[in-house]
Amino acid sequence: MTRSRKYLSAVAVAAGVLIAAGFSAPAASQDGAIGEGLVMYFQMGGNPGGGATLARTNGARAAAEAFGVDLREQYSAWQPDKMIDQFKEAVAAGPDCIEIMGHPGNDAFWDMAAEARERGIVLTSGNSQLSDLFDEYRQSGFGFVGMDNYRSGRLVAGATIKNGGLQEGDRVMVYGLLSQDERGKLERGALDVYEENNMTIDYIEISPEVNGDPSLAVPILVAYIERNPDVKAIITSHGTVTGFLGKALQEAGKEPGEIFGAGYDIVPAAVEAVQDGYVHVLFDQNLFLQGFLPVVQCVLSATYAIPGLDIDTGIGLVTPGNIDQLIPEIEAGIR
Repeated sequence: MTRSRKYLSAVAVAAGVLIAAGFSAPAASQDGAIGEGLVMYFQMGGNPGGGATLARTNGARAAAEAFGVDLREQYSAWQPDKMIDQFKEAVAAGPDCIEIMGHPGNDAFWDMAAEARERGIVLTSGNSQLSDLFDEYRQSGFGFVGMDNYRSGRLVAGATIKNGGLQEGDRVMVYGLLSQDERGKLERGALDVYEENNMTIDYIEISPEVNGDPSLAVPILVAYIERNPDVKAIITSHGTVTGFLGKALQEAGKEPGEIFGAGYDIVPAAVEAVQDGYVHVLFDQNLFLQGFLPVVQCVLSATYAIPGLDIDTGIGLVTPGNIDQLIPEIEAGIR
């Protein structure tokens, strides 16, 4: 797929990105924004407006508007099979760029990715890594914007030990998606930390049903807590499931702080649980950037043949000590 080279508009963010990439901005022309005319399909992950999806959507829309990209949003309710179906639909449509999420794994995407590249479609990825595809197609623009899953899992588990005062032998539980290829590295990182510290570990896999409707996690978590009243810490993954952790602890009859709650993404319900004292650590992977920067990757690769960028958006931990300063950004759908 070829297209004539277009020049920068006066959009400040576009100029800033190019300068950061080592380019001097060329003079503006009548062609408009640098990405004018590009069509991009973008896998957003969950459901429209969902707590773990909204900031990503807002970021992608902001970048698309700034660069003049025609954005086609896809929502999968976090179902890997649906992500594959959406990828097939996107390839069949023949856009300039497609952003995919790594939850189905490298093998599931591999053949269709090869077909997309043969058709000249720029591919990139976000949220969950696809290391093999990144290595194969990085030169043609396959980048990654998201957190390092394994390192992030270790960081959260380590915070539960340090901040929660856990001791060797204490019971801990991880509720996650270990079965999902590279996405499961998040849980693997947390479990490794607990194993290294000789904790008593329980693991529960999030079912496809809970993935699609995270409210179904509440009775599962309540039943687990009732069977294991000695549990000291619970890590839930992903963000929308974490959003129901506080409710589950309340329904299980636990007081704030009785169990150290931790999870991922600063979704509104999880923020409320932090403020109420039920959740003590949230990993902030900056979803707005996970929307904005893949669009930037598309524009740079389709227009300037820039190779794939590898950008870690995992910027730290949200705790009761710093949550209040983030509230305005959370309410604005940016964090």
